Amino acid sequence: MEKSVATLDKGTICSSWNYSAQRLATGSIDGTLAIFDSPDPASSTFSCSSRIKVHDGSIVKVVWVPPEFGDAVACICRDGTLSLWEEVAEDGQSLEWKLCKCFQSKSTRVLDIQFGVSSTSLKLVAAYSDGYIRVYEVHDPLELKNWHLQVWEFDQGHQRWLPVAELASPEDNSDQVYAVAWAPNIGRPYEIIAVATQKGIAIWHVGLHPDVDGRLSVERVALLSGHEGEVWQMEWDMSGMTLATTGSDGLVKLWQSNLNGVWQEQAAFQPTS
Repeated sequence: MEKSVATLDKGTICSSWNYSAQRLATGSIDGTLAIFDSPDPASSTFSCSSRIKVHDGSIVKVVWVPPEFGDAVACICRDGTLSLWEEVAEDGQSLEWKLCKCFQSKSTRVLDIQFGVSSTSLKLVAAYSDGYIRVYEVHDPLELKNWHLQVWEFDQGHQRWLPVAELASPEDNSDQVYAVAWAPNIGRPYEIIAVATQKGIAIWHVGLHPDVDGRLSVERVALLSGHEGEVWQMEWDMSGMTLATTGSDGLVKLWQSNLNGVWQEQAAFQPTS
């Protein structure tokens, strides 16, 4: 005999139970994330306990974070934006859902995600519309906003993805990553990756040939500063020689390295009123 366990909001287009099937998250066409709980643990009836406006567009997928990392939900929206929402209590206040991380790019969209857990960290694998798989990792389970960027490579012999480099210095372990841009490679013996954090824009050289442990050499060759506030987006030109950056200060800056490998700001553009 069929029995209704919850009445979902009008316009609901996706849903997901948490690991223990004690909570239900739903996403709606108007960009609302709804959380359903059972008032009685012994009951099989659920009612809405929270509604959070996540986005102006529709939510197309919701995924619960593994339970050992708390109560948190990832939302993929129609425009490809990925956001992570966590239920927290701040300053003695009651539990409330807060945005703790947003993965956003104007040039590509997130299509799907999965979480993975190791003995020391939480990993997020995201499939993008440009054909790339990007892997993010958070080392501190108490700080879901602090994700670290790793470089992964597909091992044909074992048919699996393996981490081959981590783009972070020891002093960067608590920094948030705002944006990442991988430069096109036309004949260089190394890759160039730009990583924006609160400290500035780090330029990394990543070797092409792994060592005996399968790891690639990494070197931070520059730390660029010039934006006031967060860097939102970075793009390389087709040659991988010029980096364009923009951020919350409303400026667009162009960066290049000289013949000695020293990175400098070449131009800055400000919108006119």
